Amino acid sequence: MARTGSAYDAGAIQMLEGLEAVRKRPGMYIGGTGSEGLSHLLWELIDNAIDEAAAGHAARVTVLFWPDGSYEVRDDGRGIPIDRHPKKKVSALEVVFTELHAGGKFGGGAYTASGGLHGVGASVVNALARQVVVEVDRDGKTHRLAFVDRVAGTFEDGRFRRGHDLEVVGRVKPGVTGTRVRFWPDTALFSPDATISYPEVRERVAQMCFLVPGLEVTLVDHREGASGEPERFSSKRGLVDYVEHLSVGESITDVVTITGTGTFTENVPVDGRMTEVERTCGVELALRWVKGFETKIVSFVNTIPTTDGGTHVAGFERAMTFALNAELRLDEAKKLKRFKDEARATREDVQEGLVAVLKVVVPEPQFRGQTKRELGTPKVQSITYDVVKSGVVDWVTTSGRKSHVNALRDKVIGAIEARLVSRQQRELVRRASSLGSTGLPDKLADCRSTAVADTELLIVEGDSAAGPTKSGRNAEFQAVLPIRGKILNAGKATLKQVLENAEAEALFTALGGGSGAEFDPAACRYGRVVILADADVDGAHIRCLLLTLFYGYLRPLLEQGRVFVAMPPLYTITERRAARTDDGPDTAAEGRRSKRTKGEKTKHYAYDDADRDRICAALDAAGVGYSIGRNKGLGEMDVDELATTTLDPESRVLRRVTLRDGAEAAEAARMFDVLMGREVAPRKDWIVDRAAFLDRESLDI
Repeated sequence: MARTGSAYDAGAIQMLEGLEAVRKRPGMYIGGTGSEGLSHLLWELIDNAIDEAAAGHAARVTVLFWPDGSYEVRDDGRGIPIDRHPKKKVSALEVVFTELHAGGKFGGGAYTASGGLHGVGASVVNALARQVVVEVDRDGKTHRLAFVDRVAGTFEDGRFRRGHDLEVVGRVKPGVTGTRVRFWPDTALFSPDATISYPEVRERVAQMCFLVPGLEVTLVDHREGASGEPERFSSKRGLVDYVEHLSVGESITDVVTITGTGTFTENVPVDGRMTEVERTCGVELALRWVKGFETKIVSFVNTIPTTDGGTHVAGFERAMTFALNAELRLDEAKKLKRFKDEARATREDVQEGLVAVLKVVVPEPQFRGQTKRELGTPKVQSITYDVVKSGVVDWVTTSGRKSHVNALRDKVIGAIEARLVSRQQRELVRRASSLGSTGLPDKLADCRSTAVADTELLIVEGDSAAGPTKSGRNAEFQAVLPIRGKILNAGKATLKQVLENAEAEALFTALGGGSGAEFDPAACRYGRVVILADADVDGAHIRCLLLTLFYGYLRPLLEQGRVFVAMPPLYTITERRAARTDDGPDTAAEGRRSKRTKGEKTKHYAYDDADRDRICAALDAAGVGYSIGRNKGLGEMDVDELATTTLDPESRVLRRVTLRDGAEAAEAARMFDVLMGREVAPRKDWIVDRAAFLDRESLDI
C-alpha cells in the first residue's frame, strides 16, 4: 500500500512540548471531561488510522471495544517509526506517545493533509490513560512498547518494568506493516457517567468510509451484553454513496459531483519566523435535491466533521445562491411577478430539499475552538466559492439535464413563493394586533397564565371533544384548540398548501413562533403541546397527521421534547356495587388509574385489551361484578372522567414524542417519508412486508 515520496521515519517526527498541561486542563485538549472528551481519545487514534488510509498507505482499520473498559484501534498502514529519534535518543514510537505535538503531521514530511486533534494525537491519549499498549509491525517484526502512567516500559511475567527499549514479540512476513494501539482511560479524570457510545462510533465510522473510498473499517464490541460480531463498512463511490445514504424521499435531480482545486498563500511560523507559504486546497462536493423540505448539508475538512460549518460552507452557500439565481431565470417566473423586486432566491430557498456533502482537503487547517467543529482558514472560502459556482453553472447549462434543472427551478420558485406568502400572513397578523385584535384563532380557548413553561396547548378533534375538554381542563394553564376532522397530510402537501390550510394556520397562529425553517421555539406561546385524540384507528390517524405536521413545520418542539400524546382509556370498567371504603381489588398497574370514592361506584380505566383483561381477572378473583364500557370518543366521556383520565396532570397518562440526532433521526425521516409521503409504492411494500405479523382480530374496525 505504500506510496513513494517523503520518508516516514524518526526524522519526520518533530517535538514541540511536553504533556504536563494535558492532565491539568484536559478540557483544553479534548473539549471536556464528559462523554465527548472521552470519545475524543478514541477518535484521535481512529483519525490517525484514517489519515494513513487517506494518504494511500492503509486499506483496513479495526476498532474494538473490550470488556475491561479498554479500546483498541488497528490499521495496516506503514506502522509508527521505531528507529531512534535524532534529538531525544529514544525510539520515535516513544516520542509520539510522550511528547505533545510530536507527529509526522508537523513539518509536512509524512502527510499532505490530515485529521487529528491539532496534532496532539497519540500523546494526549497517553496523557489521559492509565495504561497504553502499542504494537507495530515493521521490518519483519512485531515491536511492542507499553506505557503505565505515561512512563514507557515493557511487561515481563505480568510485571511492568520501566525502559525505553522496544520488545520484539513476534515476526511478520516481509512487507507486512501496521499499528495496534490499546488504551485504558484514566477514569479519575473523567465524569463518572462519561461513556463512549457504540452507536455514535458506528455512525461516524460509516461516515469515514464515505470520505475514503476503498477503505474497509471493522467495528467489534466485545463488552458484556454485546454480540461480539464484527460490523464492516466500506464505500466504492465515496461522496456519491454518502448523498444517496442521506437522501430520503423521491429525488428531483441526479447526484451532481463537483471537484476542483485552488491555491492560496498564508503566513505561518517556520523555525521561529513568520514565512509565507503556498497552500493547495482541494474541493469535493456531491449533492442532489429531493421533494421534501429538509436541508442536509454535511461538511468535512480532510476527514474531520465540521458540524458548525466554517469558511468552506460559507463559500459553498454563497456560490449556490448566486449561481442558481443567475442561471435559473427566476425573475421570469410568472408565479413571482406579483412580488416584483422581492422575487430573488435566498440561501434557504435554494437549499430546500438539498442533500449535500462537502469536503475540502487543506494542509494545516485553522479551526475555531479546540474541538474542530468550525473551519477558520479564511482563504478557503473564496476557493470553495469559485469551484462550486463553476460546477453549478456547468451542471445547469449542460445539455441532457433539462428535466432535472426545470424540476429544480419549479422547486425554488415554490420555496420563494411560500416564503413571501408566509411573510405577508405574518404582516397581516401584526397589523391586526396593532389594531387591537389578538390575531389568535377565534376557536382557541386560551389559558390565563402567561408563564410559558407551565402552560400547555390541548389539541382536540372537533367541537364534540372541545366541549367537555374546555369544561374539564384547568383554565389557569391549559388552552384548548379544536381542529376540524382530519387535517391535511403535510407529508404530501406543498409548503404553500400547508400555509393556506385553515387548520394548520390556526395551529401555527395559536402556537406563535412561525412555521417551517423560520419557526422559533423560543417564541412559542406554550411550554407543551398535548395531542388529544380518540382511542381508535381514526384517532391514531389524526395523531399521525398532526405529528407529520409537527415534524415538517414545527420540528424544534419535537427535538426539545415539548410534544406529548394523551392516552385516553379505551375501556371504562364499572363495579356494580358502590364502594363502602377506599379499599378494593388491587388492579393498579402502569398506565391505569382507578377511581375509588366512598358511596360511588368504583371505576377502573383500561388503555388496551390486555389492560382490560388484567383488571377483569382481578375483579373476578375478588368476586366483584362489573360492566365494561367501550369509550368510542372523548366527546362521549363525561367531564369528570375526561378530567381524571386525560387532563389532570396528577392522574393522566402522557407519552412524550421526541426526535433524537444521528441514526434515529434518519430513520424517523425515512419512516415519515414512507408512511406519509407522496410515493405509494414504498408504503405498499412496507405494509406487505409486515402483513404476516398482523393480528386481524385486534383490528379496531
